[in-house]
Amino acid sequence: MLKIFKNQKGQGVMEYIIISSLIGIFCIVAVKQFGGVLHKRMNHMKSQIVKTIPID
Repeated sequence: MLKIFKNQKGQGVMEYIIISSLIGIFCIVAVKQFGGVLHKRMNHMKSQIVKTIPID
């Protein structure tokens, strides 16, 4: 009976590791996508500001 309990405990730990890894990967992908969007918006704002500033 003790051997069966140890196997189940190891399985729970493994499931926790897999779920944590998937959440981490999801967060990395989300931050990368969000960073790309911010980069595009900042470049667009920069180009608009440069267009409107008069150069003497």
